[in-house]
Amino acid sequence: MSIFPTKILVATDGSEEAVLATRTAADIADKTGSDLHVVHVRTLPFYLSYSASRHAAGGHAREDLERDRKQLETKAQRFLDEQVRIIEGAGGNVAQAHLRLGRPDEEVTILAEEISAGLIVMGSRGLGGKRRALMGNDCDSVVRHAHCPVMVVRTETQ
Repeated sequence: MSIFPTKILVATDGSEEAVLATRTAADIADKTGSDLHVVHVRTLPFYLSYSASRHAAGGHAREDLERDRKQLETKAQRFLDEQVRIIEGAGGNVAQAHLRLGRPDEEVTILAEEISAGLIVMGSRGLGGKRRALMGNDCDSVVRHAHCPVMVVRTETQ
């Protein structure tokens, strides 16, 4: 039995911190022979998540909501595909890419469990205490709720 994870899940949103987390995860996966899984979670706008959960829209409005949701999903998929191309262009090997819609902390945690990830890697913007208390922090939530270790990668502060 190895102490190294067999599957590494890295979350990306395109931020500077996520790019660094992706590089870190790809490097760890390469050096340990682990599978690299990449996830991008797109938060649904309130009107889409609320309407979908309440089935509040009727007829024409429902079609508009479905169209908006599909457009959002298409843009998110393009973004994820581009992230995979960047990782592979830098020499990384992506075993699988995952697109999720919803709250990033919940979706990352759920996906990690579904694929039996041995490590989650995420970038963090390093919010200060007051901002983190008011806004919450996806990394904090994933660290608290994940079934496996979580590596939080930060950029250097000046």
